[in-house]
Amino acid sequence: MSMPGKRPWLGWMVLTIGFAFLYLPILLLMVYSFNESRLATVWTGFSTKWYGELLRDRQLLQAAWISLKVAFWTASAAVLLGTMAALAMVRFGRFRGRTGFGALVTAPLVMPEVILGLSTLLLLVSMGGLFGLPSKGLVAIWIAHVTFTLAYVTVVVSSRLQELDRSLEEAAMDLGANRIKTFFQITLPIIAPALVAGWLLAFTLSLDDVVIASFLSGPSSTTLPIKIFASVRLGVSPKINALATIMVLAVSLIAVIGWWLMARSEKRRAREVQQALKDNG
Repeated sequence: MSMPGKRPWLGWMVLTIGFAFLYLPILLLMVYSFNESRLATVWTGFSTKWYGELLRDRQLLQAAWISLKVAFWTASAAVLLGTMAALAMVRFGRFRGRTGFGALVTAPLVMPEVILGLSTLLLLVSMGGLFGLPSKGLVAIWIAHVTFTLAYVTVVVSSRLQELDRSLEEAAMDLGANRIKTFFQITLPIIAPALVAGWLLAFTLSLDDVVIASFLSGPSSTTLPIKIFASVRLGVSPKINALATIMVLAVSLIAVIGWWLMARSEKRRAREVQQALKDNG
C-alpha cells in the first residue's frame, strides 16, 4: 500500500503503457490515412488523396451507410425493449417465471456469436413461410442485432434503476401524479444517462459485428465490417484507413457531446434537488 506513495512514477508509467496499448494503434491508423503510398504500412509522404478515393468508392460508402442504418435502428429498438425488460425485472418484484425471464434476456451475454447467428438464420428460414420474414437481408440482421444487444442495455438500465431512490417517485405519486406521469417526469430523466450509455453501447456492438452479420447478410446488405474483412485478405487499403479515421472522429464527437449533455443534465438535477430541499427545509 505504501508503494504508490513512495513511487508515484510507477503508477503513471503503468497507466501510460496501458493507454498506449489501447490507443496507439488507432492513432497510427489515423496517421497512415494521410499516407501518399498505396501500401498502408509504408510512409512516403503526406497526402489526402485517399479521402477523395474513398468518396468515389460507392461500394464502401454503401456498406458504411448500411451499417450505420442498421446500428441506429438496432440501438433504438434495444433501448426500448431493454428498458421495458429492466422495469419488469426491477420493479415488478418476484413474479412467476422471473428467473427464467432474466436468464433468457441476459443469455446473449455469454452465448457465442456463432450460435446466435446460426440460430437466428435457422429461425428466420423456418418462420419465413409463415410470416413472410426474410431469412437474409437488413431486416434479418436487425432482428439478430436487437436480440444480441438487448442484454447489454437491460443490464445497464437495471443497475441504474436499482440505485434509484424510490422516495422520489413515491413523493410524486403522493402529490397526485399517476404512474405514467411519474415515469416520464421523474424516473426517465434520472435514468437518461443509462439510456444514452445503453444506446451508444448497442450502436457500437451492432456497428462492429462481423460474425452474426456474416450469417444473415445478402447480396445487397453487406455491412461495413464484412466489407473490410473481405478486403483485408487482399491487403489493407489506405481508403479503409481514411474511413476508419472519419468514423473515429465522428464517434468521438458524439461521445463528447453525449457526455456534455449528461453532465449538464446531472448538474441541473442536482441543483433542483438542492433547491427543493432548501424550500422544504
